[in-house]
Amino acid sequence: MEEHDDYKNIQRGCDGIEYLCADCGSECCGKCLQTDSCNKLNVRDWLDEIPPSMNTDCDICEIRFKNTRKGFYRNVNNLELEVGDIVAVEASPGHDIGVVSVKGPLVKLQMKRARIRPDTEFKKIYRKAKQSDIEKWKQVVAKEDQVMLKSRQIAESLRLDMKIGDVEFQGDGSKAIFYYIADERVDFRELIKIMADEFKIRIEMKQIGARQEAGRIGGIGPCGRELCCTTWITNFVSVSTNNARQQELSLNPQKLAGQCGKLKCCLNYEIDAYLDAQRDFPSVRQPLETMEGTAYHQKTDIFKRVMWFSYDQNSSANITVVPIDRVKEIISMNKRGEKPDTLLLNDKNAEQNAPQPKKEIVDEFVDASDSEDITRFDSLRKKKKKKKKNKAAQQPAPESAEQPQMLTVSPVPQPKQPQPPTVQQPVSQQPGGDKRMNVKFNNKNNQARPFKGQKNRNGDYYQKPQPPKQG
Repeated sequence: MEEHDDYKNIQRGCDGIEYLCADCGSECCGKCLQTDSCNKLNVRDWLDEIPPSMNTDCDICEIRFKNTRKGFYRNVNNLELEVGDIVAVEASPGHDIGVVSVKGPLVKLQMKRARIRPDTEFKKIYRKAKQSDIEKWKQVVAKEDQVMLKSRQIAESLRLDMKIGDVEFQGDGSKAIFYYIADERVDFRELIKIMADEFKIRIEMKQIGARQEAGRIGGIGPCGRELCCTTWITNFVSVSTNNARQQELSLNPQKLAGQCGKLKCCLNYEIDAYLDAQRDFPSVRQPLETMEGTAYHQKTDIFKRVMWFSYDQNSSANITVVPIDRVKEIISMNKRGEKPDTLLLNDKNAEQNAPQPKKEIVDEFVDASDSEDITRFDSLRKKKKKKKKNKAAQQPAPESAEQPQMLTVSPVPQPKQPQPPTVQQPVSQQPGGDKRMNVKFNNKNNQARPFKGQKNRNGDYYQKPQPPKQG
């Protein structure tokens, strides 16, 4: 089995050719091609669920080929066809291979949409494609990319002002269709001779527009969906810049142009709604005369029915929001030779027309998970400072007092560092009797550490701390 090429299958809309059918297990029975995910200009058969008694039979089927090319063929042999079946159809010359896309009464609606009369002479559906037909079809499809690149080189060597955008081989490999884009008329007679000698096939040149090329290639639009020309647009309507002006859009070519380089087709979708909404709008070219000066139009909000005016024609500074009814009233006053004092009636009206901040919407339903602040996990707890037990040591000594020399005394003797000697003060005689009080000094806080039995400033006796337990 050959390697599966996703790009080619998306172009053909047949992602099941290389695999076994999940329903019956046979190769290429057609049911595996009923998926609509990779089909271009796909049509949903909404008449499929109609009972057979109410369903009028139709012997014409719609057959799709590469990209957006489709055609209507007559089932002269009364074959039992289903959507997704691969069939061999009549071509000129030889035969072509396609996939059934629409059958039944919906075909008549599709023909009416394409403006094809039922009494037209249609080409025939020969048979369901055999395995040999499908193998031949896959071989010619694999050559399309190489042939397209080679044909571009030949056209460039002949200095032809054209771009070959796509090549489609016929199912039997006897003919190929070359789709090209050109701004002017191109004489490609010499090009056809060279390509016929190079590829040994019959050549058919078909000119298409930029929008049709974008539909054949496909892509994703700025709205996040597939291009409209790929999914459902079959006939293209001209788009003008006047549509963008009517919708108050910025005339920026980069934003208004689609992937084809032309104006976006979606500019035509809402133009009718905008035209209906602004039927009773006054002219934007007429300035408003007031006692404060002449006000010029800056912009319009069609659906809010307000207009912005400024006293400077070239600047939007000190812009004022004026309702449509007030604008009409001022225009009628100017026609009578009168001028209002201001654009708005009074300050109260100005406050009403001024843009107000958005109000917070409080939902009645409150989720328990949303009630807590998610930033509570980011807050770090502050480490509590350890309170010193010696309150007398926390108070700094007066600056005037002379601080004695301090020596560091380690609570646990270390072998590497010698222990400094302890300094003792001479015995002081007190009226209560002979009492000795040794004072040890600490270099860390430069304060005296009294012994047990001495009172602090609060009148409490000092309790000697217990030494830490070792190991």
